[in-house]
Amino acid sequence: MRAYTVATAAVTLRMPGKWLDNVLSHYSVVGVARSRQGVSRRLTPRAITCLEVAIRLTDMLSIPVARALQLANQLLETPSGIPAGKGITLSLDLDAIEEDVAARLAQAVEIAPTPRRGRPTRF
Repeated sequence: MRAYTVATAAVTLRMPGKWLDNVLSHYSVVGVARSRQGVSRRLTPRAITCLEVAIRLTDMLSIPVARALQLANQLLETPSGIPAGKGITLSLDLDAIEEDVAARLAQAVEIAPTPRRGRPTRF
């Protein structure tokens, strides 16, 4: 499965790269490949979709990022809805969100910077 850089994901999500890097450092997101120090993280399309849902939940419901990520993971597992209290069900239109993310991801791949690795060249 294809994986994307943090820079590409940040452009897709319309969030600063620093914010995304901090979220990925502090919270576990399904679909984020991490390795040892010095190896950049790679995000699957599912991880980017999960982060998009979490951002929307945070914006609309004013909930903390940690809780939004938990709910986003649950909603991606059961898009038909999860019970959120007596008579309340939280659901999402997963197809619409995935289409939106896929379109923005295609654009982001073209404009996101490719991270330089290794030592800088000597002048």
